[in-house]
Amino acid sequence: MRVHIGGDHAAWELKQALVAALQSDGHDVVDHGPAAYDAQDDYPVFCIPAAEAVVADPGSLGVVLGGSGNGEQIAANKVKGVRAALAYDADTARLAREHNNANVVAVGARKHTEAEAIELVRSFLATEYSGEERHTRRIDLLATYETTGSLPG
Repeated sequence: MRVHIGGDHAAWELKQALVAALQSDGHDVVDHGPAAYDAQDDYPVFCIPAAEAVVADPGSLGVVLGGSGNGEQIAANKVKGVRAALAYDADTARLAREHNNANVVAVGARKHTEAEAIELVRSFLATEYSGEERHTRRIDLLATYETTGSLPG
């Protein structure tokens, strides 16, 4: 699977470890930066392009990383067609895919050990969307709002 990844300085070391781990797992990882550590960099510069690449690359998934993952999730969700979820354990990562068909996962590097973060991302990537009608209906409501600015009914 192709995985688009981006983060900021707070997640620099985790991003490097994740790229290596995911490549070792056989994934095609596209690193959207940063290319070097810069304590003053800004997460939208890396997370938005990673999210845009997910939308432009059907079948791919994305990972955005920062100190908490909150801002990175918000940035990714600004991209039309992205459903980014903040995962704080393997269960929330799995449910983001299974119930919400999330296509981007956000992880806080300052909230997890490297091993925990890699487990979260692996859980996210390994999980398929359930396709259950109730989940599809809810996702469709979000997509309608994203496109029209209003909810049906």
